[in-house]
Amino acid sequence: MEKIVQITAGRGPAECTWVVAQVLKKVLEEAEDQNLDVVLLQREKGEENGTIETASISVKGKNADMFVKSWIGTIQWIGQSQFRKMNKRKNWFIGIFEIEQQKNAVVSENDIQYQAMRSSGAGGQHVNKVSSAIRATHIPTGIAVVAMDSRSQHQNKKLATERLLKKIEDEKLVQLKNHVGKQWGNQLNVERGNPVRVFTGSDFKKNKVEKSYKGTRQKLKNDLRNENN
Repeated sequence: MEKIVQITAGRGPAECTWVVAQVLKKVLEEAEDQNLDVVLLQREKGEENGTIETASISVKGKNADMFVKSWIGTIQWIGQSQFRKMNKRKNWFIGIFEIEQQKNAVVSENDIQYQAMRSSGAGGQHVNKVSSAIRATHIPTGIAVVAMDSRSQHQNKKLATERLLKKIEDEKLVQLKNHVGKQWGNQLNVERGNPVRVFTGSDFKKNKVEKSYKGTRQKLKNDLRNENN
C-alpha cells in the first residue's frame, strides 16, 4: 500500500516553516521505526535556514494507511519564536494532508514506436549514408528521443529506449509535483485548534493530546443541582 502526504506551513510565517522541517524529521523517524518505506517526493525550502515551506512524501508498507491517518490534520507547536524573540505568540500550526494519487500506467513495449533515420552532424561519410540513428516515440504521450551515439543501429535502439524511459519518468515526476501543488493550493489556510499532535519547546518534545472532560462534568453537576432545587 502506498500513501502520499503533504506537510505544509500554509500561509504561516517563518516559525511555521521551521515546524514543518521538524515534523518532517519526526515523520521519517517514526516511519523508519515502523519499517515503512518513505520517499521524499518534493521539498520547498523556506526563507530561513533549516526551514521548509512544504514537503510531500510517499509512504509504503503494510501499515502505511494507519500510519498516515495518525498524522493527518493540524499539528501544533508550543514554543518561543527563534526568529522574532520579542514576539509573544507561543502557538504555531501547520497542516498534514493526504494527496490523492494519480494513476500511473506501466510503459509497454507495444507503446513505443521506433524509426530509423540518418544521423546528422559530424561523423564522416559512413554516418551520413547509413540509417543508424533511432528515434523512439512513446505513442500515448508523444514523448520522443533520438539516439545516434553509435554506428550500430541495435546499440542506438537500446540507448533510445533507456533515454525514453528516463524522460517518461521525469515527466511523471513533474506531473506529480504539479498535482501536489494543485491539491494543497486549496488548503493554504491551516486550521487552528483540534491538533492531532502537539509538540513543545526547542527540543520539539511530543505532548500527549488529551481531551478534558472537566467542563462537561461540572456542567452536569450544575444541571443536577438546579433540578433538585
